[in-house]
Amino acid sequence: MNAIILIQLLLAHILTDFVFQTKKCVEKKREKGVNSFSFILHVLLSGALTYILLQQWTNWQIPLFIIITHFCIDWWKIKQEQKTKYFFIDQALHLVAILFAWLYIIHGFNTIVPFIHKLFTDLKPITIITALILLIWPTGITIGMSTESFRKQISSEDSLEKAGMYIGIFERLLVFIFIMISQYAAIGFLLAAKSILRVGKDNDKEARKKTEYVLVGTLISFTVAILFGLLTKYIIKINL
Repeated sequence: MNAIILIQLLLAHILTDFVFQTKKCVEKKREKGVNSFSFILHVLLSGALTYILLQQWTNWQIPLFIIITHFCIDWWKIKQEQKTKYFFIDQALHLVAILFAWLYIIHGFNTIVPFIHKLFTDLKPITIITALILLIWPTGITIGMSTESFRKQISSEDSLEKAGMYIGIFERLLVFIFIMISQYAAIGFLLAAKSILRVGKDNDKEARKKTEYVLVGTLISFTVAILFGLLTKYIIKINL
């Protein structure tokens, strides 16, 4: 029942912000701000859909809460520059509001502290959290330092800024997840997908250097992720 309520709240938000909000509506909101009819309609729709999907006809507090928080968050976003990061911040704030609404409905605020306490005192979650943090930050820095000498030998003029960093993070996370759920074949599929990278021409030394550089980084990244995954599974298994 608790999970259904959370999904209902999420669905109301998705319908409001993505399905029923047209590009024209977004443009009018940016142009006229809170004075725009589209803005007011959008905010009211968030509460109306929440009320309809929850089907708790005597509970008007939650739809009102969603309307107020949606108004404040969207009002803040309109005043910011049109950058991708503000979109993610906007959605994160909406999700926090939804989470608070959900906890209020299920009377779950008293479970937050015990949950956080268990998260950092129970072996399984804290081991996984530690492994993920190590894979994302220290491992990325270490790989960057290890391949620095290779990176200096190739041109980076036609490379996307930080693209390699994000690719490395996601590939390590995917390998780690595959190890944790014992889907080892998927790791081979992921590695095969990356092997699509080929040297452009046999006599293209720059392309060959870039391919070799990528493969070195990939192999290091995969090796570390596999070791972290196996070690995490081992630690959890021996302490069950």
